[in-house]
Amino acid sequence: MTGSFILIICQFFYFYPSLIWGFYAHSLINRMAVYSLPPELIQFYKPHIQYITENAVNPDKRRYAVVGEAEKHFIDLDQYGENALEILPEYWFDAVEKFTEDTLRAKGIGPWAAYLTFQNLTKAFEEKNQSAILRLSADLGHYLGDLNVPLHTTENYNGQLTGQVGIHGFWESRIPELMAADFSLWVGKASYVEKPQQAIWEAVKHAHSQVDSVLIFEKNLTANFSSDQKFSFEERNQITVRVYSKEFTEAYASALDQQVERQMKRSIKMIADFWYTAWVNAGQPDLSSLQGEIEEDEDFKTKPELKVREH
Repeated sequence: MTGSFILIICQFFYFYPSLIWGFYAHSLINRMAVYSLPPELIQFYKPHIQYITENAVNPDKRRYAVVGEAEKHFIDLDQYGENALEILPEYWFDAVEKFTEDTLRAKGIGPWAAYLTFQNLTKAFEEKNQSAILRLSADLGHYLGDLNVPLHTTENYNGQLTGQVGIHGFWESRIPELMAADFSLWVGKASYVEKPQQAIWEAVKHAHSQVDSVLIFEKNLTANFSSDQKFSFEERNQITVRVYSKEFTEAYASALDQQVERQMKRSIKMIADFWYTAWVNAGQPDLSSLQGEIEEDEDFKTKPELKVREH
């Protein structure tokens, strides 16, 4: 392998780091949410915890295979101006009437997509459809997790507008990979959500309020780290890749006052609450009799013509 080819590979994984580490945080968040469920639900979810964990990544896989999937993972609030959360209708049809569906999809439909998935999960509980319950639970966990990531709420989602390309994967992939083993991720028992749609928007609002700190602290730290201190090289699948160094990663997490850990915990609590609420809204069906094979993993065939932003 030539030196120039290795350099290209390293640069690619520097810009898109989440592609080489899989989706560790999403899987961990879904897994931890299972342990917050009440006995009536944990007896159903626990035997399928591996499915819930592994399939947490399916929505990201679909981004490259299914038209209309990519925009479900984010919402660019800043594209609507400073008062986005005041002018954006919470309800989908009201938002379509005000902005048109094409406009909404171009700027991300994360909050509405998450709520629709929640409604579909409720229906799956009503029908006691085991495969649908598990598939939609995994999907809902992914979408709610995304909406708790500050960089999923802004047009500057990867620092590309501020000369900080790579910060997205740094925040949501590199930090959890290096530090999550020391995170305290127990969030207590799931509780009922009285107003799910409003709760989703509150989570988006909270995440978006942290965008400035995500960017500013990284920029300030960069000024105090030389390039060879900020980055290091690691061997991944027999390929040498450029990554954020452990020292820089730990300094960033500390500067953010453990923000990544807090947002992971918020995601875990929210997911458990929403699974539980869907079950309650479905009439608290008895799931103990559900048996049978779980449907095979979806077959995701990448479509090269799909060009999606790298979250």
